[in-house]
Amino acid sequence: MPIHGLPPSSTPLRPAHFSIEAAIRPNILALHPYRCARDDYQSGILLDANENALGHSIVPSPSPSSGSAEVDGPGKADLDATLALPLHRYPDPSHAGIKARIAALRGLPGADRVFLGVGSDEVIDLLQRVCVRPGGAEKILVTPPTYGMYAVCAQVNDVGVVRVPLELGAGEGEGGERGRFSLRVDEIKKAIDADPGIKLVFLCSPGNPTGTLLSLASVRAILSYPKYRGVVVVDEAYIDFAASPEAESAVTLVEEFANLVVMQTLSKGFGLAAIRLGIALAQPPLIQVLTNTKAPYNISTPTAHLALSALSPASLALTRSKIETLREQRARLLKMLRDVRGVGSAIGAADANFVLVPILARDAQGQVDDERARRVYKKLAEERGVVVRYRGSEMGCEACLRITVGSEEENKVAVERLRAVLDVL
Repeated sequence: MPIHGLPPSSTPLRPAHFSIEAAIRPNILALHPYRCARDDYQSGILLDANENALGHSIVPSPSPSSGSAEVDGPGKADLDATLALPLHRYPDPSHAGIKARIAALRGLPGADRVFLGVGSDEVIDLLQRVCVRPGGAEKILVTPPTYGMYAVCAQVNDVGVVRVPLELGAGEGEGGERGRFSLRVDEIKKAIDADPGIKLVFLCSPGNPTGTLLSLASVRAILSYPKYRGVVVVDEAYIDFAASPEAESAVTLVEEFANLVVMQTLSKGFGLAAIRLGIALAQPPLIQVLTNTKAPYNISTPTAHLALSALSPASLALTRSKIETLREQRARLLKMLRDVRGVGSAIGAADANFVLVPILARDAQGQVDDERARRVYKKLAEERGVVVRYRGSEMGCEACLRITVGSEEENKVAVERLRAVLDVL
């Protein structure tokens, strides 16, 4: 069945066992997307979209210092630039410029390999809606401990969840993987064999909350498994913090595997969490299906304007510099934490912009204490002004706190206050 908006192609998809017709719900394949007012024309006297031709009516809030209707300080120029955008017009639905820059950045042939969503969460939701029939007979597979939104979206969409835990011990995993939080490839294959209703496999790499990068060999093993006819989704929200993201990213597999979607974001490495821009990278058939299914104007004009600026050469250079600084601070944070009595050795790998450490019992040498971890988390936030994340309820993460890498000063203060809290608990 042809996909609306995608030119016919005689090139067979790889791997040979994958079929887009089997992976995507038939009603989605047959979908003719809503035609936006900006799909055909984007300039001229625009009287086609029922917009307010007189423009927006935003008056800047008074500055607390001046009491005038002017905004003072360095933020004024930014606000002026935002208000100068055509906010009364619907945004360009294609965002070809942003997609072209992302494709070039990630080494892909063109913008037809890029989809933009309102954060990665929209991509997660869309993938489940286009691939998995509601009702519970069809399912997603997740590998806990992992990002919780995969299962939340599954519940919202009324689809089942199969869980195959990561390797929770410190020894050798299966299918070529080694170490704690590695992928148990053989167990995933067994789950696929046992349940043909699995349509999506979500792999988080580097993992959240584990911080562990999954090997490309393990991802390739699942993509190549002939008995799996669904789609593999690799969530790389934290990939920019890995030691060599260009070599370790699953984007290097996109041109080889039509059954792969790689999710990335501008929220983490680019420091743009507030603009909510998620990215899906895949071959054109899957990208076109997502494009046909999304809301007509899902990416706002201010978001697009900021994203395009963030992908300029000067901004990319600054982003790389800040990422390198955060990598250095990550190493220093781990070193400082090793000297704090009551904090165990970090678990998982340090491939993201956070670390995961267990809280130990006060009197039992080396034994973790989940109740103490809960109290430390609460006391740190409510009495010491340091907010970390309690992750002790996650599989394999008993008594663990997840600590985001902050600035040099933030890290020093956080460790000092953590030490003080542990001294009294």
